[in-house]
Amino acid sequence: METLRVPVTLDFNDTATAFRTKSDKDLNKAYWLFKMVSSSALIKVGTPITNFSLKIGVPIQGIIKNTIYKQFCGGESIEDCTRSIRELGEGNVTTILDYSVEGEETETSFEHTCEEIVRTVAFAKKDQHISFCVFKPTGLGRFDLFAKRDAKQVLTDLEKIEYTRVLERCDRICKACHEAGIPVLIDGEHSWIQETIDDIAREMMEKYNTKKPIVYNTYQLYRHDKLASLKADFAYAQVRNFHLGAKLVRGAYMEIERERAKSEGYPSPIQPDKASSDHDYNEGIRFCLDHIDQIGLMAGTHNEESSRLLADEMFRRDIPTNHPNIWFAQLLGMSDNLSFNLAAAGYNVAKYMPYGPVKSVMPYLFRRAQENTSVGGQTSRELGLIMAEKERRKKAKKA
Repeated sequence: METLRVPVTLDFNDTATAFRTKSDKDLNKAYWLFKMVSSSALIKVGTPITNFSLKIGVPIQGIIKNTIYKQFCGGESIEDCTRSIRELGEGNVTTILDYSVEGEETETSFEHTCEEIVRTVAFAKKDQHISFCVFKPTGLGRFDLFAKRDAKQVLTDLEKIEYTRVLERCDRICKACHEAGIPVLIDGEHSWIQETIDDIAREMMEKYNTKKPIVYNTYQLYRHDKLASLKADFAYAQVRNFHLGAKLVRGAYMEIERERAKSEGYPSPIQPDKASSDHDYNEGIRFCLDHIDQIGLMAGTHNEESSRLLADEMFRRDIPTNHPNIWFAQLLGMSDNLSFNLAAAGYNVAKYMPYGPVKSVMPYLFRRAQENTSVGGQTSRELGLIMAEKERRKKAKKA
């Protein structure tokens, strides 16, 4: 078996590069925050208590804003994110502006969300450090409407009109991105609404990806059918003569998916084990690289092995580190050892930067906290890196 050549400049344990923008105070805050997030019991109990406190008006927003919100969010408005965007840019890491308001289900809120995302496109056009925009389909339409269409149930006349409005909002965002030359990511969601989202994504890609990847769909490879979906969508793109945009992630709803499959009595869409997810994710990377002139690849991952695999494969295939169709992506406040070290080695890197009013972004933050506790080793890895950097700085001061 051929041994892959490893780029010598890529060191994911280089904490000096990873935390170059963090003060000692920032590191201490991050340390205690990840300590808290590492406790699944605390997250399980704390989530409903915090939700209830916010609902009845207990003044805890200030505490939230200065802890978990500050770690994982850029600000309450686009303008508030400017400082964080600039700090990332100083380390050659770009930003994905992500309006992360979730759980609102009115036509007024859907319209507002659409308008806000179009604002991010206009903002991105003026700032070279913003590389992508993004939208969550259920931010533009009712979850139950997606679910009804996915289940192949007949929509009422009013629901057909409602769904048309959803399509119009998606098109408005994708058209704005196409005209601005800013690519847009369509977030993945639960399996029982994903088919409808995939239909929308293919329609938008066929319309706007004729010359280069602008619209990207998300492939959650913790599902056992998504590697096949990626390959099928590429075959369709070849026939219809457009570029495929593919954001590869492992997935965000594993426990919910398994619980629903069990309660509803259908086979779980989730892979049988982590090794299977890892295998399909890495195969997805290789498949995209096999066709990189026709596929835009965003590897959204906090997994060091997959990140190194992509870097190694690019090196082995003699693909430039800054190839415009290849991006690495991580969440703001996490895996800085990947983001900043990849960027320092010349790769294209972007950070998801959620923003929005504190209260409205809390569902997103709770979901991220729950994901962290369910991903084995993620929080302990973050803690270990922070501790290593604190020790490095301590020794440097003594020297």
